[in-house]
Amino acid sequence: MKKQTTGIHHITAIVGHPQENIDFYAGVLGLRLVKKTINFDDPETYHLYFGDGSGNPGSIITFFPWANAYQGRIGDGQVGVTTYVVPAGALDFWKNRLLKFEIEYMEAKRFGETYLQFDDPHGLHLEIVERGDGALDPWTFGGISKDVAIKGFGGATLYSVHPEETAATLVNVMGLEIVGTEGDYTRFKATAEIGNIIDVKMTTGVRGTMGVGTVHHIAWRANDAKDHREWQNYAMNQGQHVTEIKDRNYFDAIYFRESGEILFEIATDPPGFAHDETYEIMGNQLMLPEQYEHLRDRLEKSLIPIEVRPLD
Repeated sequence: MKKQTTGIHHITAIVGHPQENIDFYAGVLGLRLVKKTINFDDPETYHLYFGDGSGNPGSIITFFPWANAYQGRIGDGQVGVTTYVVPAGALDFWKNRLLKFEIEYMEAKRFGETYLQFDDPHGLHLEIVERGDGALDPWTFGGISKDVAIKGFGGATLYSVHPEETAATLVNVMGLEIVGTEGDYTRFKATAEIGNIIDVKMTTGVRGTMGVGTVHHIAWRANDAKDHREWQNYAMNQGQHVTEIKDRNYFDAIYFRESGEILFEIATDPPGFAHDETYEIMGNQLMLPEQYEHLRDRLEKSLIPIEVRPLD
């Protein structure tokens, strides 16, 4: 039985100072900090989750912020560009907002769409595109109304060590459809309304190196625990070296590094981000998994103080 993911669940990246990270993604881009927790594999480090107001899959970008850590290099074997989608007609608002915060951007065209391309403070490549698909996000922050607010991911551009093999994995393992080729890029599409467009750069360049300003992995959606177990067996049967299922509290996860050396995760949509704190207050408190609750006092003292704040 062939399986098909509906699209991106989340994207996880490595960045620098956590307050700079919050100021950009909440203060400039207007995303909601939906969860403030720790890296379960490195509890001395935050794990910060930003997304739409409800923390829906397809809108979540997560960060491991390492202040004063070494800079990475974006290149082959990584997600090269993360794309955000905004409502039709919102691009002029975002041009003005980027100018207001002195963020340099370029305009580019790809597959008949116009993109605003820019970097976050730590070097991650981002872009914004208009599309009609996807619900408006009622979450408002920093003077951004729902009529122009980011709806979630438009998708991502993958830089692969072996682009043809990555393309084959997207089709034969993840179930995406090829929709076209333009210049160096082949475009793939999943079935969700957001987080559904993947462009693969079909030429190679410099190898990426992990560090600040690079994406650690891209996660794809599984419907539930049953579907997730099926994905684990299916990916194994397709020749992928898949990990055991890991409990990440807000979703279950499996991982494999596809042949183009990009780390793929498959994550469950449930239970989501409101199961351990209510929708109204999620993101306000440091949330710890049970195995680290006994370290709360120490962690609250050692972690860098952070806050979500509107920017002038």
